[in-house]
Amino acid sequence: MSNLSLDKSKSRVIVIGAGIGGLTAGALLAHKGYSVLILDQALVPGGCASTFKRSGFTFDVGATQVAGLEPGGIHHRIFSELAIDLPEATPCDPACAVYLPGEVTPINVWRDPEKWQAERQRQFPGSEPFWQLMATLFAASWEFQGRDPVLPPRNLWDLWQLAQAVRPSTLITVPFTLFTVGDALRLYGLGSDQRLRTFLDLQLKLYSQVNADETALLYAATALSVSQLPQGLFHLQGSMQVLSDRLVEALERDGGKLLMRHTVEHIKVESGKATAVVIRNQKTGEVWTEATDHVVANVAVQNLVQLLGQAPPGYKHRVEKLPQASGAFVVYLGVDASAIPPECPPHLQFMYDANGPIGENNSLFVSVSHPGDGRAPDGKATIIASSFVDPAPWWSTDNYSLLKQKYTDEAIARLAQYFYLKPETIIHQEAATPRTFAHYTARDRGIVGGIGQRIPTFGPFGFANRTPINHLWLVGDSTHPGEGTAGVSYSALTVVRQIEALK
Repeated sequence: MSNLSLDKSKSRVIVIGAGIGGLTAGALLAHKGYSVLILDQALVPGGCASTFKRSGFTFDVGATQVAGLEPGGIHHRIFSELAIDLPEATPCDPACAVYLPGEVTPINVWRDPEKWQAERQRQFPGSEPFWQLMATLFAASWEFQGRDPVLPPRNLWDLWQLAQAVRPSTLITVPFTLFTVGDALRLYGLGSDQRLRTFLDLQLKLYSQVNADETALLYAATALSVSQLPQGLFHLQGSMQVLSDRLVEALERDGGKLLMRHTVEHIKVESGKATAVVIRNQKTGEVWTEATDHVVANVAVQNLVQLLGQAPPGYKHRVEKLPQASGAFVVYLGVDASAIPPECPPHLQFMYDANGPIGENNSLFVSVSHPGDGRAPDGKATIIASSFVDPAPWWSTDNYSLLKQKYTDEAIARLAQYFYLKPETIIHQEAATPRTFAHYTARDRGIVGGIGQRIPTFGPFGFANRTPINHLWLVGDSTHPGEGTAGVSYSALTVVRQIEALK
């Protein structure tokens, strides 16, 4: 395997996983002169932010929108450092149109802050003090995050980075560190406002994996505010794959290597330090060991424990005690443009009052392509509808295909309440389950979106990028600041800074 070996004259880094976090870390390290090899078992890079093509349609696998493209945003910062162009994108406005049970008029999450303020005051009378608290906490948190704190800190260097990010103006967040969104609602006498709580549960499930009663307030303040100017959520021109492709170009330009269809089977540890990985070429079956100075694991923390085999007992115990993370059920539809209602927003969220098999919240998050955005031929469109599900039934059932068909039929029936879905308008149809995600992304049990932003697992209490094993680093949605391409890119930037500090 000498032609694939890392350059021993440079500090060597092996990155496990070519998701956005792994690609970002690898590209930045290659740009800084490290010898970088990224390995992924999938067919294409991007992980849960990759794409696939069917019948002339391009479908985003999981992630369908991007934050952090605005000046000063995390993608803007990283792409500037790599000297590569940001992908073309259009702001999502509204960021989401949310339909509550039995309602035909949506709650539009507008990008303009004043327009969004007017919308929420109309939709949720008496709730403005709560939203003002969220705005105050977001402003302080965003300012703090912009100074690149390391959370949670694991040594003196980390602690110094954290201390440097603190200012008197950010201290307002401290009393709310142990608050959940549910606590804040009760603080303002809104605990029994079921409509507001339903809306928050729906939105937070997308960003934090858990509902208002469990989501850490400081995390929610950012998640619920980042879609407004001067930030925003964006729809990429072409597909989500553009993000991965640009990072791969930068990686290879700077001498880094990417090997797809290569599985890392084990991380070797000697004297408390990661020293090598065992790699299998899926095409040839060849297995070899590649020595390295650093291992960056862009995997779920559950997968990291499996890769170690003998993980530190305390670390392993903490991972095993985590609440079950969510899987996803997703329906991908290629349709005739006549199936899409006029003025359809790019992202919608529906909650249904009937008790059915769709998701833990009985809801669907829907992304719709735009004419000319590269995802569908002229006169056609894509509809991607996803729901969070408990992964367990998908692995224990004896009737997997029957369960999958039941979910598919139910999802399409519900989508047909908004879209014109008939046999003559549906051109392509397929579905993905936790088993599908496990197969293509290798994530444990097909889980998606991280470990949940509860108090014990968010920010200062979460899993650190610096693991208990020296020179083994964790990036991705198990770490601060959580899921999404912006979140995992920030975790990658943190690890690059930590590795650089060891020089």
